Amino acid sequence: MRNFLLVLVGLVIVFITVLSVYLTPDDLRGCNGVSRVNDCQPADAIVAISGGNTSARAAEAIRLYKEGWSDTLIFSGAAADTSGPSNAEVMRRQAIEAGVPDTDIEVEALSQTTKQNAERVKELLVQAGGGGAKRVILVTSPYHQRRASLEFRVLAGNGITIVNRPIPKDPDWSVVWWATPRGWWLAIGELVKIIAFYAGESR
Repeated sequence: MRNFLLVLVGLVIVFITVLSVYLTPDDLRGCNGVSRVNDCQPADAIVAISGGNTSARAAEAIRLYKEGWSDTLIFSGAAADTSGPSNAEVMRRQAIEAGVPDTDIEVEALSQTTKQNAERVKELLVQAGGGGAKRVILVTSPYHQRRASLEFRVLAGNGITIVNRPIPKDPDWSVVWWATPRGWWLAIGELVKIIAFYAGESR
């Protein structure tokens, strides 16, 4: 019985570890700053999509902008309450308050899903003359990063590489996310949606 419990605990630890790594790809991990090698190269735009902790997502995009990763910020996302400003507009105001020139910010305020974020950001890049864009840094919450990157593969049709960057500190997703019901709700929810994404592709 004791050996069975040890094996079970070991399997749970492996599952949690694999799930954590899978859900949170970070292509900028290990980059000490902007360079011209590997994944540490600058991008043509930094895209932050709303949802979860929108303010934290915007803050990370702004930080990357200030560090020189790109000279263009794109904020995407509608608000659940349509009587007020969109989430994208709220992020734009946050960036301006942080000192980012309004001319360096693009806003897409209609998307209500991650799939729509991807499709409408693609349209925004094309309409704004972004057809020459080759690299886009995608910023979202850690638990959401994998699914967002899958949806944003729509940009690959325009020859654009997606560089993943989950926010480093998310109140909903700490290193011990597995210790809270909220953490499991987010993790399993994302896993189910990823399975649905692949199921939809295979039809």
